[in-house]
Amino acid sequence: MIAGRILIALSGLLFLNDANGFSATKMSPEQVDSRRNFLNKVAVTTTTIVASGVVTPSPALAVGGQKKVDAKLKGYGLPPAIIPKGLTPLCHVYGTGANRFPILVTFSHPFDWVVTTPSNDVNGEDGTIQAGEYGKGDTSTFYVDEKAGNVQGIESKDKDFFATSVIRSISQKGDNMYQNFKVTNVAEGESGFGGQKYMIVDFKYELLTGAGFEVDRRGVASITSQGKAVEVLWCATTRQRYKKLEPTLRDIASSFRCYTDGLNFSEELVATLND
Repeated sequence: MIAGRILIALSGLLFLNDANGFSATKMSPEQVDSRRNFLNKVAVTTTTIVASGVVTPSPALAVGGQKKVDAKLKGYGLPPAIIPKGLTPLCHVYGTGANRFPILVTFSHPFDWVVTTPSNDVNGEDGTIQAGEYGKGDTSTFYVDEKAGNVQGIESKDKDFFATSVIRSISQKGDNMYQNFKVTNVAEGESGFGGQKYMIVDFKYELLTGAGFEVDRRGVASITSQGKAVEVLWCATTRQRYKKLEPTLRDIASSFRCYTDGLNFSEELVATLND
């Protein structure tokens, strides 16, 4: 449905151009080339957004802002959020539906990025915690790798282990959506509360869009294992934007923390059931 709306919008651009007297039959060769280049760029952006799953969604209900986030974390007996310069924190409990287990997630992101959280209905919870500037292909997305289970000593794992978790993270729309994936670096990040281990993983891949375009993407992920899974916050953008955005993506990844064991989520779960 979302893809259809985007395509309708693209068709609207074509209609408006012609309606305002800019049809190809009235344009010079230079104008035709300019118009074609513009529409090609729109098509690439549209198909990239649809294929990657980072379509502009509705505003989220996550707790945001330093005071509110820190208050929520303090209520669970946890330390304040990590807030790099220029970013703002969010905090949300993932897994309030019966089909998932609860995880308290916090990370910081740019002020102007749109945030989404999972939705709940009678079938359980769907979706994830995500922040991004979707029109430009910038995203930070939370993923729970339940197939990996709980992993002790995650800092001792090899590149293949981390590659598997990141691939599962980026391929939620299907295994045929990417190619030439590669982990370029793995380093241990700063430890979290109670000695939690977080690994910082650099990666790159080519996104395959439905229109046949290939989009080079670069990213950095923070990976840990809390509760009965491996948790990933992966942050990525296009190759062209990565040089400019890399420091921000690294700050987002380094701010990621999640908590499961020993926390009482009963109020969060009851609130969800009563919604």
